Amino acid sequence: MRSELRSIAAQGVVPVLFGGEVQDETLHLTEFVGTRTNNLKGLAIPPRSGMGGRAVAQRAPILVHDYGNSQSITHHFDRPVLSEGLHSIIAVPVMVAGKSRAVLYAAIRESAPLGDRAGDVMVSASRRLGMEFAIRDEVDRRLQLLQAASAASSDGMSTEEIRDVHAELRSVANSVTDTDLQIKLRGLSQRLASVLSPADRDMASAVTLTPREIDVLSQVALGCTNIEAAQRLSVSAETVKSYLRSAMGKLDASSRHEAVVTARRLGILP
Repeated sequence: MRSELRSIAAQGVVPVLFGGEVQDETLHLTEFVGTRTNNLKGLAIPPRSGMGGRAVAQRAPILVHDYGNSQSITHHFDRPVLSEGLHSIIAVPVMVAGKSRAVLYAAIRESAPLGDRAGDVMVSASRRLGMEFAIRDEVDRRLQLLQAASAASSDGMSTEEIRDVHAELRSVANSVTDTDLQIKLRGLSQRLASVLSPADRDMASAVTLTPREIDVLSQVALGCTNIEAAQRLSVSAETVKSYLRSAMGKLDASSRHEAVVTARRLGILP
C-alpha cells in the first residue's frame, strides 16, 4: 500500500494521499503521503462512519467536494480531517473476492472537484492493490500447505501432493511483483524439494538452473504440456520450450522425463 501511494504521488495528481487496511470490518489508517499533521494517524473507522466506513460498507468509491458541509456522510472524524485542511476527498475501496480489504484516499485542500484523472488513477491503483492482496492470500494458503507437507510423515501427505504444492508455489512466485516475496517463495519451495529429494551433492554442485528453468521443470514434472505449463506460469509456450531446452542441456538430459528424474536426484525438484 505504501508503494502504491508513493507511485500515485509521483504522478502529481493530488497532494495528499492516505489509506489503510480493513480488519474485522474496521478500517485502520496507517499510510500517509503529503499530510502536515499526525491527526489522521491510527484512526479506526467503523463501517458506515465517515467516508472510509461508507466506502467499505457500500464497496464503491465515495467522493465529496466540500467535506465539512457534505450531507452524504457522517461527521465523526471532522476534527482530524478538517485540521489537516482537507476539503475535496475521494475514498476508494480495495476489493478482493467481493470484500473491502482496504481503502485508498486522495484529497486536496480546496473545495473544488478533484477531476476525472484523479478518480481514474485511484480506481486503477485500488485494482492493482486488490490483485496483490489476492495473490498474497493465495501465497498464505500455499504456505500453509507447505507447512503441512513439511510436517507430513510417511503415512501423511503423498509424494504427488508434495510435488503439486511445490509446483504451485513456483507458479505463485512467478505471478507476484514483489521481488523479496518471489525469493522467499522460491526458497521455501527449494526447502521442500530438498526434504523429499536429498541432493547428490557432487553432481549438484556442477548444475545451476535459473529460477525460471526450475519453474518450468516443476510444471513438466506434474505432466503438464508446454501449453499447460505456459498457462500456469503466465508465459508463452515458446518461452516454456526455451527454458525447458536450456534446463535439459544443463542436466545433460535427452528428454523431458530424463530432465525431471535428474533434477529430482539433485534435489532441485521434490
